[in-house]
Amino acid sequence: MSLSLLWRSSNGRVCLVAVIAVAVALLGPALGLAQDPAPAGDPPATETKADENLGGNSPIEIFIHIVKSVGFFWVVLLPTSLWLVALVVLLSLDLRGSSSIPPGFVDEFTDIVNKRKFKEAFEMAKEDPSFLGRVLTAGMGRLQYGLEDAREAALNKLESIKSDKDQKNNYTAVIATLGPLLGLVGTVYGMIDSFMILGKGGNPPASQLANGISHALAVTLVGVAIALPAIALNTFFRNRITQLSMDVGHVAEDLLTQMYHNSKKAPPPAGAPAPAAPPLRA
Repeated sequence: MSLSLLWRSSNGRVCLVAVIAVAVALLGPALGLAQDPAPAGDPPATETKADENLGGNSPIEIFIHIVKSVGFFWVVLLPTSLWLVALVVLLSLDLRGSSSIPPGFVDEFTDIVNKRKFKEAFEMAKEDPSFLGRVLTAGMGRLQYGLEDAREAALNKLESIKSDKDQKNNYTAVIATLGPLLGLVGTVYGMIDSFMILGKGGNPPASQLANGISHALAVTLVGVAIALPAIALNTFFRNRITQLSMDVGHVAEDLLTQMYHNSKKAPPPAGAPAPAAPPLRA
């Protein structure tokens, strides 16, 4: 039955009025709470402002707060971070592939040795400041006493250069260790400052204590931020040094062996004619 027909009958009108009354009675309070969840006045505005302040700090504001919070600890943390940057640049330049095994050096050196120009080959290796040039120079200086002596001299030079590079890389491990410890010193200092405020008695505001704790944690954050890249870079450079040392050692050993065997070959006679070319076929 449609609503119009139900409304025309007296019983239908009574039923519709009863249904509407029950619906208003049940849904009225719910609608009122949805439209007006709190009494009118200042409290809702205060809560809204508080909610807006929570998590409202931008990354730039946090960064500025950290820089100011570290304070005089920058006297130690800033030189440490600059020291790490300098080490990374130095090791990156020193551990390049072209600085260890120059491109074209092996081919040119092999060509000179095959032509039995041993003095020129020695001068070429001596004037080359690369990793390979220094190792070859040490080995060629002992080549007259035998191949084993030459290999031993080259290996000793290789270990000496590798040790020097490892010592430079060890400073990155030192920085990785010092970073969190310096941050811990700042944290302890800030906590002492906050507890001194509590020790004075009274009822200090919570904002003052929170400010001191945030200053302490800022120093820890900077220390950890310095230590994390130092740990990763130390592992990278250590593996790089090992790989380059192995490559240089293999190449130097091959070149020394080739030079030694070429020096033992009898030179061709001065007036010996060149071998005749094979006859051309028709």
